[in-house]
Amino acid sequence: MTSVKAFNIYFIYIKNIYKTSLYCFGARESFMSLKYSILGLLHYEDMHGYRIKEHIEKNFGHMWSVNFGQIYPNLKKLEQEGLVSMGAAVQNGQKGPPKKNYAVTEKGRKEFHSWLEQSPEKSMLLRDPFLMRFVFFGFGDPKTAIGLVDEQISAYEEQLHKREQNKKRWQSKDVFVNQVAELGIEMNRMFLAWLKSSKEKIQAAATAKIKAD
Repeated sequence: MTSVKAFNIYFIYIKNIYKTSLYCFGARESFMSLKYSILGLLHYEDMHGYRIKEHIEKNFGHMWSVNFGQIYPNLKKLEQEGLVSMGAAVQNGQKGPPKKNYAVTEKGRKEFHSWLEQSPEKSMLLRDPFLMRFVFFGFGDPKTAIGLVDEQISAYEEQLHKREQNKKRWQSKDVFVNQVAELGIEMNRMFLAWLKSSKEKIQAAATAKIKAD
């Protein structure tokens, strides 16, 4: 296979992965995902923005990421739509200025439950920035590629440990929450196995190339 053909195959592969990701994580779609995540979390208890971000990162990090700058604009929009209400600022023994707690309104509950009953998305998403670089490692130095794969393995091992600890904390939650937590662990293990297998194959390919030269 020529380099041009290989490149075209890689490009088509990665384009198909990220075409769906870009659609689903565009401005409107990103807001919709975060919107209902916030409404869902507020069903458990009233929370301030930082607490919401912590919950999303700790429990849903395997599905998508969110930055702190997205939280409060979304909360403000939800408040304007009458889906959440803002309570009095509270300190809760924490350092820094008092934080304003948000609560889901009755209108917010109705819209959230309407969303729960919608048909699911048909496409499976695979969205990891590392995969975009991995596809093009063939244009770089194999040693560098192996080093970056090792870094990713270390990061995923750390994430797996955290997810397994979080799973223990979620044992008292309902079956749906536990199943999503289990999905995160299984995906983490799958990616780790794939990375370790990829490392071996990269090393073998590099060795074969040296012998051929």
